[in-house]
Amino acid sequence: MKILINLLVTALIVFLLSNFLPGVSVDGFGSSIIVVIVLAVLNFLVKPILQIISIPITILTLGLFLFVINALIILLCSKMVGGFHVDGFWSALLFSLVLSIVQSIVGSLTAND
Repeated sequence: MKILINLLVTALIVFLLSNFLPGVSVDGFGSSIIVVIVLAVLNFLVKPILQIISIPITILTLGLFLFVINALIILLCSKMVGGFHVDGFWSALLFSLVLSIVQSIVGSLTAND
């Protein structure tokens, strides 16, 4: 049940961010649910592979290259989901940063100890 609630809350965050951030658009709440599911799958399957491949550059940039990987995952999701559009790399980077920050804030507010 907690996973379903997290999915819906994240979909709501994605939907709201698409209304506020330039360069990001979601056709509707249904599309934002699909975006969240695809992002979860990509983060589970593709992101670890990209992180392993990019260990040297991640070390050289002191971990900042991980932001690039997050933006690439967002761009890949944009190509896969029809109702989700990201204009370019910088929009994807901004979207991933703001999404991560808002998810952290909401997660800390709703955490049950």
